[in-house]
Amino acid sequence: MKIVIIGAGQVGGTLAENLVGERNEITLIDTNSEILRELQDKMDLQVVTGHGSHPDVLKKAGAEDAELVIAVTSDDSVNMIACQICYSLFNTASKIARIRSAKILKYQEQLFQNDNIPVDHVIAPEQLVTRDIARLIDYPGALQVLEFAGGKVSLVAVKAYYGGLLVGHALSTLREHIPNIDTRVAAIYRNGKPIRPLGTTVIEADDEVFFIAATIHIRAVMNELQKLEPAYKRIMIAGGGNIGAGLAKMLEKNHQVKLIEHTPKRAAYLASELNDTLVFVGDSSDQELLVEEHIDQFDVFIAVTNDDEANIMSSLLAKRLGVRKAMVLIQRSAYIDLVHGSNIDIAVSPQHATISALLTHVRKGSIDNVYSLRGGAAEAIEIVAKGNEKSSKVIGRAIASLKLPPGTTIGAIVRDEEVVIAHSNTVIQAEDHVILFLVNKKYISDVEKLFYVDPLQFF
Repeated sequence: MKIVIIGAGQVGGTLAENLVGERNEITLIDTNSEILRELQDKMDLQVVTGHGSHPDVLKKAGAEDAELVIAVTSDDSVNMIACQICYSLFNTASKIARIRSAKILKYQEQLFQNDNIPVDHVIAPEQLVTRDIARLIDYPGALQVLEFAGGKVSLVAVKAYYGGLLVGHALSTLREHIPNIDTRVAAIYRNGKPIRPLGTTVIEADDEVFFIAATIHIRAVMNELQKLEPAYKRIMIAGGGNIGAGLAKMLEKNHQVKLIEHTPKRAAYLASELNDTLVFVGDSSDQELLVEEHIDQFDVFIAVTNDDEANIMSSLLAKRLGVRKAMVLIQRSAYIDLVHGSNIDIAVSPQHATISALLTHVRKGSIDNVYSLRGGAAEAIEIVAKGNEKSSKVIGRAIASLKLPPGTTIGAIVRDEEVVIAHSNTVIQAEDHVILFLVNKKYISDVEKLFYVDPLQFF
């Protein structure tokens, strides 16, 4: 596929890295020639220096015959104008724009149409991050919660602890522990390295376990791997930007929420907009302030300012002062690795959330959802089985007979309203939503080929 990416920042560069490895023809546009040169030295792609919203620059980048244009600069206006030009001048088939402004997103349905601003898919990082953090609040103890098939099934990452009922036992005993609930372990990471989950695999303390189950059964399965934590009730949010404000609005109905905002004007605005959140002005890394606000009595401290260093420091301070859990928003991917192993419980990356959303629209075939995992090394995908037994390589076949790439696991199938946990003898039917976990994303093209059906042969 010929793809033009506008913006070579962290999102644009990471996206290009993901797509280049899948035999796509990528051209990257940015005003910073030095960054472009560095990326071109590392990857097999074309680069064009210039403004992504200028017609001559887009033409030079090949927008005339590109199948897809993805505008992910830090400027919403540039992203929207680039999509407009690609539609008006070059008739580009598909256009994706990253939009961050809440004031623009408020009118998303009216704005983003071909008659107005021709953007086919809008990616809103702040909304994605807010959703991800809210899911983690719903499932205390989870490291990640990924929903598929409209929320019917979830893939959850947890850390196995001493005291978990399954710790020290083989996976085959899971059914004995919870006989009325079907689940499957999709992957296990031990000391940072993936191991293949077999019935004889023994779960050890500190293993990172990815399991899949019907969403209504998630808590029961989590209880097998770690002592089930009580629900989060008292939450402190540091940062009153779009993410902080969105989280407070989402959580205040069922939780006691306090929000720290550095700017008095913004704090006053939030206090008028939020109904049950206590907003106050201050510095979230001020030890005296946190002590005065009894941080040790809170269940979760969530740092979501636009400053990575401030988020990390305030979260470490909150943990030292006794908060139960600390979550931190981190923009720079290098910092995420530094946080692992520290006292901070969970690091949330807007880049990873954005890349996942973008890949959902870029992947070929009938892919409904993509989640980038483990720093981009692994992926979880939801793909719809199209065609029939004659035209498809998967329909009418048992999972054991499929030639899945190495390290690829089918975890579950959603068939109409039914969640079917995958086993070796499970047979895939037409229109099944198949949930797969890939330990190594380099095999994604093999999965796409396995499920690919010529549209003329669907019926």
